Amino acid sequence: MEKESTRESFGSRLGFIFLSAGCAIGLGNVWRFPFITGQYGGAAFVLIYILFLLFLALPIMVMEFAVGRASQRSVSRSFAVLCPEHKPWHLWGYASWVGNYILMMFYTVVTGWMLAYTWYSASGRLDGVSAEQIGATFGGLLGDPGELILWMTVAILIGVLVCGAGLQRGVERITKAMMCGLLAIMMALAVRSVTLPGAEKGLEFYLKPDFGKLVSSGLGTTVYAALGQAFFTLSLGIGSMAIFGSYIGRDHSLMGESLIITGLDTFVALMAGLIIFPACFAYGVDPGAGPGLIFVALPNMFNFMPSGRLWSTLFFLFMSFAALSTVIAVFENIIACFMDRFGWSRQSATIVMAVSIFVLSLPCALGFNIWAGFEPLGKGTCVLDLEDFILSNNLLPIGAIIYLLFCVTRYGWGWDNFIKEADAGKGVKFPAALRGYFTYVLPVIMLIVLAVGYWQTFVK
Repeated sequence: MEKESTRESFGSRLGFIFLSAGCAIGLGNVWRFPFITGQYGGAAFVLIYILFLLFLALPIMVMEFAVGRASQRSVSRSFAVLCPEHKPWHLWGYASWVGNYILMMFYTVVTGWMLAYTWYSASGRLDGVSAEQIGATFGGLLGDPGELILWMTVAILIGVLVCGAGLQRGVERITKAMMCGLLAIMMALAVRSVTLPGAEKGLEFYLKPDFGKLVSSGLGTTVYAALGQAFFTLSLGIGSMAIFGSYIGRDHSLMGESLIITGLDTFVALMAGLIIFPACFAYGVDPGAGPGLIFVALPNMFNFMPSGRLWSTLFFLFMSFAALSTVIAVFENIIACFMDRFGWSRQSATIVMAVSIFVLSLPCALGFNIWAGFEPLGKGTCVLDLEDFILSNNLLPIGAIIYLLFCVTRYGWGWDNFIKEADAGKGVKFPAALRGYFTYVLPVIMLIVLAVGYWQTFVK
């Protein structure tokens, strides 16, 4: 066993903000958010989503950061460091570690889709083909195990090379460049979209609230969809954010930092809507087309747009940057768990992580083709659906409840310790006056999220 090395740290505050935001900014923002907004009526849904983001997700993000910064450890050891006398909390360190693995078991495959479509667009493979052929292209990608594994491997290798170079020289430096590129491409795409002829109808749909659409879509269903999107967009509950807290000093309050990160995450999600909805209305594409909006409807739309190959390539490069920022952030968390738990060097931890992620990601890739007959959650489901269910409907909400209770009850780390850590440094302080809400109301809301997720999966 190798000797545990001195703990690394970020070279700048911007590195912490961009990497934390990069973990939060993923396909949930730029893929799921636009099509779910389209399905549930546009602007009215967005308003509800933002309220839930502020009152549900943001406090739990602060708690994850606080646990990470106070313990100076990854999730694999943070609970044990802060609360050694109550060992049941320690078990969640292992469950969270597993949760990060499960996320990457399907996220690397989906990231491969984005990289593949970036290549398809840049090489002209999608130029001038019919709508049916574009639909067949995505089906062909899913049905070809060799190509799917190839692009999955590319996604893994990018993450491994970045993380293997070190926290500052690799993860922080590349993430800064990637986030700057993401924001620049996003702004260019948004300007192009909103200036298309007929784009004003898309802007009205997206920005003008129509609460009547909430009723027509089903008020309860719409509210739960907004609640779920607000919570899951930040990947809270499995320590993905806590690790970055462990790499920073106590110069700035965690509430202030969390507001910046949540604001950046929300900005990207809202800008994704500005890219997609005006273009959809300009070219007669259904904004509620579901997941196929990205891989079928939008590529078909780009074919009718002047300089379509350029805009299509930029769009999927934007999607790839968003996905890869999450891959790099979660890889860093997994590597840190190995380093903290076993005292391994970064190089050893990276190699073990890379091999294990590759092997464990194969079932998801094969689930669309060779193992397509395996339908774990009922007809029409696949391995990805099972892995996403384990993570999104179980580990994330349960983990959020555990972080919450750990920080507010005397049986865990405790409210006083949490507030002291959260408020250390200059900046916005945590709203301690809402202690009753965090102690008694928010846990109930999270239990409802957990229960409704099961109901929608197995009963509805």
